[in-house]
Amino acid sequence: MKEIDRISGKRKRSQFITQAVRKEIQRLNFLRTVKETAGAWKDEDHAELKEGVDKWVRSLRKEDEKRLKEII
Repeated sequence: MKEIDRISGKRKRSQFITQAVRKEIQRLNFLRTVKETAGAWKDEDHAELKEGVDKWVRSLRKEDEKRLKEII
């Protein structure tokens, strides 16, 4: 409690603890979700990403630019 009071001040102890608990709950929920969904992504289902996400995104952007030029 001394450390919390030093950081937040005695008058803001409850607020500090509430925020810390919220952050910890979010972190634990995130970790649980990551564990539950581990293995859900199958490489064979996303062959377009085989050479890397960056290359795939660049190709999408290139296609968009080409379509835009055709429209204009």
